[in-house]
Amino acid sequence: MATAVQKITLSSSRDIPFNKLVLSQSNIRRVKAGVSIEDLASSIARRGLIQSLSVQPVFDADGNETGMFEVPAGGRRFRALELLVKSKRLAKTAPVPCIVRDRESDILAEEVSLAENIERAPLHPLDQFRSFQDMLVKGMTEEEIAAAFFLPVNVVKQRLRLASVSPALLDVYADDGMTLEQLMAFTVSGDHDRQAQVWNAIKDAWSKEPYQIRRMLTETTVRASDKRAVFLGVEAYVAAGGIVMHDLFQSDDGGWLQDAALLDRLVAEKLKADAEAIAAEGWKWIEVAVSFPFDAMRGLREVSGTPLDLTAEEQATIEALNAEYAKLEAAYEDADELPDEVDLRLGEIETALANFDERPVQFDAADIAIAGVFISINADGSLSVNRGFVRPEDVPAVSVDGADGSEIDDGGSVDPGNPTVQRAVVTIGGQMVGSEEDEDNAIKPLPDRLVTELTAHQTLALRDALAGNPHVAMTALLHKLVTDTFQHHSTTGCLEASVRHIFLPVQPDELKNSPSATSAVQRHEAWKSVLPASDDGLWDWIAALDDTSRAALLAHCVSFGVNALYEKADRYGGGAVSAHGVQQRIAQAHRLARAVGLDMVKAGWAPTVGNYLGRVTKSRILEAVREAKGEQASQLIDHLKKDDMAKEAERLLADTGWLPEPLRLADLDGGSAGMDSASAAEGDEDSLPEFLTGEVEDSEPHMVVAE
Repeated sequence: MATAVQKITLSSSRDIPFNKLVLSQSNIRRVKAGVSIEDLASSIARRGLIQSLSVQPVFDADGNETGMFEVPAGGRRFRALELLVKSKRLAKTAPVPCIVRDRESDILAEEVSLAENIERAPLHPLDQFRSFQDMLVKGMTEEEIAAAFFLPVNVVKQRLRLASVSPALLDVYADDGMTLEQLMAFTVSGDHDRQAQVWNAIKDAWSKEPYQIRRMLTETTVRASDKRAVFLGVEAYVAAGGIVMHDLFQSDDGGWLQDAALLDRLVAEKLKADAEAIAAEGWKWIEVAVSFPFDAMRGLREVSGTPLDLTAEEQATIEALNAEYAKLEAAYEDADELPDEVDLRLGEIETALANFDERPVQFDAADIAIAGVFISINADGSLSVNRGFVRPEDVPAVSVDGADGSEIDDGGSVDPGNPTVQRAVVTIGGQMVGSEEDEDNAIKPLPDRLVTELTAHQTLALRDALAGNPHVAMTALLHKLVTDTFQHHSTTGCLEASVRHIFLPVQPDELKNSPSATSAVQRHEAWKSVLPASDDGLWDWIAALDDTSRAALLAHCVSFGVNALYEKADRYGGGAVSAHGVQQRIAQAHRLARAVGLDMVKAGWAPTVGNYLGRVTKSRILEAVREAKGEQASQLIDHLKKDDMAKEAERLLADTGWLPEPLRLADLDGGSAGMDSASAAEGDEDSLPEFLTGEVEDSEPHMVVAE
């Protein structure tokens, strides 16, 4: 027979007037901890009494109820109610919800008081973070949440930021998979995907320090203390749509600027504006960069200017500042310590006087006409302007007069009495810049990167053509070997004799799918599939090849050493290739292209918006249409905006066979067809395309690549 389960009986609840309640001596809480009585009183005034008091009746000496009730559990709530009564915010007779316990129970009042306190489960921090977030979503402001829970607003912001971390990481934190300090570190970035990537990268590592998490989350950002950010101003960056990441849990030195590309663009625009203002002074050139190498000015002659005299107003200001400084010093001569405001003022005066020592410098008009300026950013974010540097090629030539031995300047000096302000050539990061008006009305040199991309197409096509012409490949290889063997000097040509595979550092998107690339890959895989694996086997296999196959394999291998790329030479001599080396390379590449009959049109190159027309000025676009279709066709599109003009030009140039200058072949002898091989080899070094020689751009266009 089943034993009946004995049912328990809960204590009854009732409302008891506050003036009928007294605090029990059985209440076990003696030490103040947690929310203060004042804050608890404010909470009760705002939300009411959330939890009832536990009370039991008070009996007199004869065992009769007195009508009073003592409170063994809930003493802090009782004191808070008492405080509200004293402040007249609660009536003495206000009913208080109470649980009335049996006085004759075997359970001691002390046990009830202790159980109520120790059995209360503390709230998980994540529950608090999420509750704050829920309140924010439902309309409460951060300030209102802070006021409701008697917290500083910054603490609420911190807990809301913790709740905004990736839900997946919050689940890890809830399961004790990460510490609160690690979770704080993840709040630096709001990118949930990046947060997950970082956690997956370090979760199984022995080191998961918060500083490491912050470093990984900010590795692609820029510190707000970076000189670029200081120079531009974080406000300008934010106004342009930039996002600043902040760490609310430790000092972040202003935070991190998330969009480095946007920052660099804005800094470049500001530097350009400063450069254009300085260009109005008449300098020949202006170099602009965020930073220059320490030896950027090596080899340049520096011209000196004359510091401008102080104006009467500036002199008066200096005298007033000196007088004020002397007066303050005299007034506090015997003081052990200067008051803060006096010390601050003395520092301001010293700074102001120091600024007068850095006088503006006036340069001679003749020096300005041949000299240039370096513009960069100082370490503290201020603008750095270094004027008056003359390049070696701009130094006026000096000859000696035979009559009296006096030196005469033959460099085309500027008449100081009638100076002409020239337009400075401004370059930023090695790229020449100009106003939109200049771009529309004048033909500027092609950008270096575009020329490199165009010649990458030419290099790949030339390789493919050479691989199909064993005779020319053998000639090119022997030419290089004979040069090295008999002339005993190092040359920079378009063919590496060791046939070291020349990788293309700058590759336009469409290059890998071009006919030349596809042909080269297919041919390479075909040879690779039949080559023996061992070195001995390879030697025997090559030795057994017939002459035709051997020549074809030689041509294929030699083709990988072709380098017809244009590269910008380092003017300071620190680069791997010199300007002369680039010229020599291009000249030899043209000779090689003529030998194999390279035609870039047949090789698959055609002008498009992406590979040329969208990356040059309007003048260049019109010039291309004019050369291919005539003046009338160019006039049809000269009124269009650049983007529309480029699209329409692509349509007009389709199937015309037009090529930009870097892809054309220059004549060896300036147009003469009758030229023996010896003279051709001798003259090709000096017959260079206009984009390398700097000849006038509006001369007759070069012949399209020969069939």
